[in-house]
Amino acid sequence: MHKGKKYVDSAKTIDRSKLYDPAEALATVVSTAKAKFDETIELHVKLGVDSRHADQQVRGAIVLPHGTGKNVRVAVFAKGAKADEAQAAGADIVGAEDLMERIQKENFFEFDVVIATPDMMGLVGRLGRVLGPKGLMPNPKAGTVSMDVAKAVQESKAGKIEYRLDKTNIIHCPIGKASFGAEKLQDNFDALMGAIIKAKPAAAKGQYVRSCVVASTMGPGVKVNAAKLMA
Repeated sequence: MHKGKKYVDSAKTIDRSKLYDPAEALATVVSTAKAKFDETIELHVKLGVDSRHADQQVRGAIVLPHGTGKNVRVAVFAKGAKADEAQAAGADIVGAEDLMERIQKENFFEFDVVIATPDMMGLVGRLGRVLGPKGLMPNPKAGTVSMDVAKAVQESKAGKIEYRLDKTNIIHCPIGKASFGAEKLQDNFDALMGAIIKAKPAAAKGQYVRSCVVASTMGPGVKVNAAKLMA
């Protein structure tokens, strides 16, 4: 794969064999984010678990101290008073059968998060095939299936992110934008890593955090010293 000049120049400033302290890693990532847009900084954590086993799943959600820097569009499945609450809390789209039809017939996906009241999950379940692969299916563990729709909407807007393992036992999450600077990114990094470490399954054996890398959208990855995180 062809890498651009900026990427190649940035890669030269990173010691590939070194495990950086989190603060140094984040400062390095910010300094190598050279794109013309405000790059997203992502955290990639490989865990020593097997996601095929139910008792080794790692999944949850957390509101980052400084948010993600992204304008989050929230869709809510609710009716009556709960629909009004969602609207008042700042939801971008609120609906029920009408919203389901738009998604099914018009391929409407102008949203980043889907929230639903528990009574709407029978309806939302019919959209599992299209919402699931996009990571949009509401889930009680992530706080996106809730009777307190106002709180769920506000948290999503404030920068709540969901972390979950992919098939290769890696968690990929945004922790902010390059413009945040290293200090704010460090706060978000610490909050997310703290949540992931706290979520360690009892069934997990051996080294829990196998590797940890931070990277900007267009830049090279910087390896973080995982041993320091578990100390």
